[in-house]
Amino acid sequence: MNSSDDPLEAELRALGESLHVPPPPEAMAGRVLTALREPAPKRRFTTKRLVAVVAAVLVVLVAATPQGRAAVAGVLRFAGVEIEVGGSAPVPSGSPSPLPSETGAALAEARSAVAFPLVVPAALGEPDQVRVADGGQVVSMYWDAIRLDQYDGSLREVWHKELGEPFPQQLWLGTTSGVWIPQQHGVEYLPVGGGAPVSLRLAGPTLIWQHGRVGLRLEGVPDVEEAKRIAASVR
Repeated sequence: MNSSDDPLEAELRALGESLHVPPPPEAMAGRVLTALREPAPKRRFTTKRLVAVVAAVLVVLVAATPQGRAAVAGVLRFAGVEIEVGGSAPVPSGSPSPLPSETGAALAEARSAVAFPLVVPAALGEPDQVRVADGGQVVSMYWDAIRLDQYDGSLREVWHKELGEPFPQQLWLGTTSGVWIPQQHGVEYLPVGGGAPVSLRLAGPTLIWQHGRVGLRLEGVPDVEEAKRIAASVR
């Protein structure tokens, strides 16, 4: 495919042209020049890793500049989650709806019911409850007020979130990029068959990241450092 026909490249170019970034401090310029003179280690960038890095950069631009925040009254897609960012967002009320065909299962049963490898955070131990939904598309694990959803984050968008300010924060979990949403927000599930989304429910602070092909959203941990510690312990 010709690069000029790539919609992602076109969007990045348009966003770059709309942003005004102030010049860096002189000290930073000196550090950059020093780093450029040093031999760079050889790295292999896969397409998946490049897409993850581009998504992380977009999160930084959105959060860091007024132009970025104004430009993205639209949608950011990351690790199987579609995040709609705008000036305001509805706060759902009422009881949440269950996911399609959601049933309880033992951890071993859940592993055999899905086509992706399940992980468990060592920092939390074995889950108190495990539920499988939508024909094995999603597995949700629960520990008291904490919820961890796992799904194949490489194939499609699985969740839709609506956010106002504060905007999502980009962070790193070792060499893996993630997105932190610090506030309560609306989230709905997008069924695999393309049916009507499961209605919005109120979600707490959420960390989103990808572990191999598995997309993960950790909900209910209010402190970002604690959420990162839990995420780093998945096995």
